[in-house]
Amino acid sequence: MTRSEPSATLHAGPDSRSSVTIKPYVRSPGSYAAGVPRVSQDHLDARRRQILDAARSCFARYGYEGATVRRLEDATGMSRGAIFHHFADKESLFLALAQQDARRMADVVAEEGLVQVMRDVARGQGAPGPAEWLSTRLEVTRRLRTDPEFRQRWAQQSAELTAATRARLARQQQAGKVRDDIALEVLGGYLELVLEGVLAHLATGLPADDLLPVLDLVESTVRRDGQE
Repeated sequence: MTRSEPSATLHAGPDSRSSVTIKPYVRSPGSYAAGVPRVSQDHLDARRRQILDAARSCFARYGYEGATVRRLEDATGMSRGAIFHHFADKESLFLALAQQDARRMADVVAEEGLVQVMRDVARGQGAPGPAEWLSTRLEVTRRLRTDPEFRQRWAQQSAELTAATRARLARQQQAGKVRDDIALEVLGGYLELVLEGVLAHLATGLPADDLLPVLDLVESTVRRDGQE
């Protein structure tokens, strides 16, 4: 409720026949907030993407532990207050990067299959860059082994990728392109294990070109005979 002030009456003088009543200014609720420019959602989304892109390079260069808040500030060109306005803490920032990668992978899987994701990584194609994507993925793998809380938070993203792989295989199977003598769960698990092997191969610095004929073989093992 807005508190009103008593009005005041001014008289022109003892001989004056007129007087003027001055009413106090009462600010309507919300008038101040309405006068303050609001930051658009598009601007907030753009700032969030800017932080993610810069943080990705920082994590790729220094690793999770080495990517200190000071280094994140230098990479993003923002203060820690600005960074953590969008993300609760460093782990939330890293998890957002990993989630972004998982969603991109799931999109590619849905359209082209998990083998194509592996080819893109081996060839250095796609966005983000393969070195940065690989660094993020390897850090995810390390933290899954050592951090139960992170493992729990990551479970949902892993489930999305698994669901995309299974759905793609089911569509291909219905179209007669994928063998139907093996359960989808087994085929999906097989491809996911191959993906982990590809990541381990690249992590050791072995030539990526060696993977391409191997991936051709992997793809041929899941396709129905005679299907291209």
